[in-house]
Amino acid sequence: MGTDLLTTATVCTQASDEGRMAFPEVIGLLIQAGIERYHADFIQAHKTYYQADGTSVTVPSRAQGPVALEFSATGVAAAVQATASGAIGYAAFCDRLTQAGCAGYLVSLPGRRVVYYGRTAETHVEHFPPAL
Repeated sequence: MGTDLLTTATVCTQASDEGRMAFPEVIGLLIQAGIERYHADFIQAHKTYYQADGTSVTVPSRAQGPVALEFSATGVAAAVQATASGAIGYAAFCDRLTQAGCAGYLVSLPGRRVVYYGRTAETHVEHFPPAL
């Protein structure tokens, strides 16, 4: 594991959790660091970042409220829309996701999409906006 990977993962996670960095900024830093994808786990309160060669690092992230048992793709989509429009920040976004039954999400930088999933593997996919 390179220091750059750990540093970038820590900076991006903390800045997101504290509302100091928006998704487009995070994506830019991750691409510069050679990170291919990352996984946010709301139940374990951590994020794992992966490079194409299989190198990975896991860092703690903001603890969330309990994850609802039932997954609501509509609730997830509404949370995505609210944060994309700037109506809510990352902390409120995560709160809305867990209320919608989202247990975590996987971001693919080359795939330009985010897969949100629930406790029983229901999913909702969002593609990056064209401007990203």
